[in-house]
Amino acid sequence: MSSPVIGSSTLANINGTTASSATTGADSGSELNDRFMTLLVTQLKNQDPTSPMENSDMTAQLAQINTVSGIEKLNDSLSAITDQIDAGQALQATALIGQGVMVPGNEILVGASEESNGVVTTPIGVELDSAVEDLRVDIRGASGEIIDSFSTGPLAAGVHSFTWDGKLADGSSAATNSTYTASLTGIVGDETYAPTTLNYALVNGVIQGANGAQLDLGYAQDPVALSEVRQIL
Repeated sequence: MSSPVIGSSTLANINGTTASSATTGADSGSELNDRFMTLLVTQLKNQDPTSPMENSDMTAQLAQINTVSGIEKLNDSLSAITDQIDAGQALQATALIGQGVMVPGNEILVGASEESNGVVTTPIGVELDSAVEDLRVDIRGASGEIIDSFSTGPLAAGVHSFTWDGKLADGSSAATNSTYTASLTGIVGDETYAPTTLNYALVNGVIQGANGAQLDLGYAQDPVALSEVRQIL
């Protein structure tokens, strides 16, 4: 009696994995169906007349080709959906060009303020998984030394942004056109932990790559995915 399952050599022919087909690329669904039917008809012509193929055997073989064809159609559908998602993300990303966003990072940029004859600093932020009784913010210089500290008080879970006044511990102003870093410490009772620190960045453009749309944040920070944006300012 004929085997109800197509052998590996037959599947290789159907899937086009022989040496000759490897040079011509993958077969389409219709070509797979045509090849399968040709093989099935050949098998029926050459079967033992005293032990013909049973209906259950033929059904099993037809089920195999339907499975192959179904998987190919599913892959095509998933590919189309992925393309639509990527296009939608790129469209969302372009809407952020020219806007400030808060993304994971710890840098603070200091510039000169013409209005107050002082300094202006970029916002910093925090992403809290749970509420804290207090949040300590340490501002560090280029060598990692703490040059100023302040506390925010109680904060609920979520994303929060705030600004440093640009004043050092001795009351003098921070150097303009400089970069400082922030270290955040969440305090709950006697316990402390380091939450996710956020920094400000200006979206300059959108980069479309293999991983989808990414936001161009300029020379000071690497591009980030749209999913990395925690807040839009």
